[in-house]
Amino acid sequence: MDAPLPPAATAPTGARWLRRLAWAAVLGAGLAVFAWYRSPAFLQQLADRLWSCF
Repeated sequence: MDAPLPPAATAPTGARWLRRLAWAAVLGAGLAVFAWYRSPAFLQQLADRLWSCF
């Protein structure tokens, strides 16, 4: 008797594209944060705006 397939292998096609979209969004957000950290002027402006709230 064959063993059942894991749930990820039997996911419907609708769930696959949604999972890929979620991973693309996570990757895009990670790359955006990395790009912002490479810009000291942006970080200074962000810190100034955040500090002005207090």
